[in-house]
Amino acid sequence: MENKDILGDCSNGAICHMAYTMNRIAGKWKLVILWHIYDKEVIRYGELKRNIGKITHKMLSNQLKELVSDGIIHKEIYHQVPPKVEYSLTEYGKTLAPIMDMLYEWGKKNRKD
Repeated sequence: MENKDILGDCSNGAICHMAYTMNRIAGKWKLVILWHIYDKEVIRYGELKRNIGKITHKMLSNQLKELVSDGIIHKEIYHQVPPKVEYSLTEYGKTLAPIMDMLYEWGKKNRKD
């Protein structure tokens, strides 16, 4: 993805860094998907779909493809019957762990029930 997708033209260094980050994790489902993978370490497609619930198969597939393409998650395909596919964070994806932990703590602290 180009860095200008979300935050406009990338002529300012700070904006470029934020655009880079947002282009990889922005969207309604990406952080939710990443959280489930981070929480389980390795997760199968069906379990991910069940855990998220309201996401469509098409949206989940598209978001997973983008995360794989960006090198954030790894897709392991086992050629067996029935087919088995597992997702895990790459080393690059694991660098998001402190951010996800901070977002979790922020939500825990500020959520009004």
